[in-house]
Amino acid sequence: MADVPTKTARAEWGTRFGFLMAMIGAMVGAGNIWRFPYVMGNNGGGAFVLAFLTLLFVLAVPGLMAEVALGRYTNKGVIGAFRDVVGRGGMVGLGVVVLLVNIALMSYYSPVIAWTLYYAVHSLLFTFTGAGFEAEPFMNSLFGNAALMIGLHTIVMGSIAAVLGLGIRRGVERLVVYAVPALVFALLVMVVRGLTLDGAADGLAFAFTIDWAYLTYSDTWIAALGQALFSTGLGWGIALTIGSYLREYDDVPLGGGIFTAIGESSIGILAALAIFPIVFAVGVEPDAGAGLAFVSLVQVFPEIPFGGFVAILFFVGFFLATFTSGLLITEVSVTTISEETRFSRTQTVLGVCGGIWLLGLPSAYSVEVLDYLDFVFGNWGLPLATLMILGVIGWVMGPERLRLLTVNRNAGVHVGRWWNPVIKYVIPTVMIFIMAYFAWENRGTAELYGGIAVIVLFPIIGYAVMSVVEGRRGQPETAEVPGGDD
Repeated sequence: MADVPTKTARAEWGTRFGFLMAMIGAMVGAGNIWRFPYVMGNNGGGAFVLAFLTLLFVLAVPGLMAEVALGRYTNKGVIGAFRDVVGRGGMVGLGVVVLLVNIALMSYYSPVIAWTLYYAVHSLLFTFTGAGFEAEPFMNSLFGNAALMIGLHTIVMGSIAAVLGLGIRRGVERLVVYAVPALVFALLVMVVRGLTLDGAADGLAFAFTIDWAYLTYSDTWIAALGQALFSTGLGWGIALTIGSYLREYDDVPLGGGIFTAIGESSIGILAALAIFPIVFAVGVEPDAGAGLAFVSLVQVFPEIPFGGFVAILFFVGFFLATFTSGLLITEVSVTTISEETRFSRTQTVLGVCGGIWLLGLPSAYSVEVLDYLDFVFGNWGLPLATLMILGVIGWVMGPERLRLLTVNRNAGVHVGRWWNPVIKYVIPTVMIFIMAYFAWENRGTAELYGGIAVIVLFPIIGYAVMSVVEGRRGQPETAEVPGGDD
């Protein structure tokens, strides 16, 4: 008798804590420590925080519940989940849109992880407490060295490939359960020190005093929307993928929505508490841009007793946080592509990581390219991907069906019928209004044209690709269930 290929069970998170740390590890990273403070600094401080928290709990929490629940309901990656809901055909291309945005985001996120790796290594060498160290020239020398940045980008993607090759439980989960607590502890140490500096009160005033005029600016709201989606991962396909590995008795509303939002927003505010008192104490402008965290934070280490060791604690924790986010972002493509092809998990990991490495070379080479891509995909690509996911749930599957079958199954926090119109009407309406308002106020700019190109072209590409693929494809002959541990 011929050998029959053996099916392997789809991987699951080993513990509820592992699932929660995967959610937090995916969401908490550079989005909170690098992106949140400088976007906050560029958009009015306290006014931005208010806009961000409003959108976080009105849009992101219900949306995360929906995305995690869709993954749990289908037990599949992005494209497979969309196919289960919309059926075969070109509409599956809506899932391709999510995948394309995810890959584009990871292509410029990898160089950001490379920055944290470089700083972590130099913290181990006690560079930041050495005589004559200057923070801004140090950062500029890194950004100006294209060969070094490309080398670090290569190390990051190679390391991500190595961990993902071990699988969900043996690779990803083992790492996140240590990385996230380490980051929280490190930030708490920085907050305590930052609040004791002269000028800290000015930093707190900037961070939490609300200039109401900023809440009338479209820039504030589009930045808050982009940050809420960037820092929670809503629309990246991450929550869907993590949800697809949930166990039968895990809690979607609490773990997938409320806990994640509270955890990631708390860490973002912790980062602001650590950074802005220091910013004002050392005279750095709060709207200094993307390099804010990498300039302001390192200037405090010589002032702290055993500052070199605190620098190690912070930057190693920061690197692990960004690295775990990169793992989960990349896992979205690995899970999806391994399900949609005959490639093994190892082959898929190598192919996906190699492709992201190639696409990330321009961002590694030039910070200007990275900033442009962050603006286009952070403010336009992510909302588009989010609308694809929530549109399929709200208008094809139906939120009531998902709520009854998955969201409230074994849930410690019951989600009522209010959730249905929020998913179907409120979130899409608010997002479209903010995007349209921003487009109107910024008409004629190059960044706007880039965002419109993404919104128009990605759905067309996704629909065209899947129309061809689905048309040629018969029933799949699956020899194994991909996406799990090898």
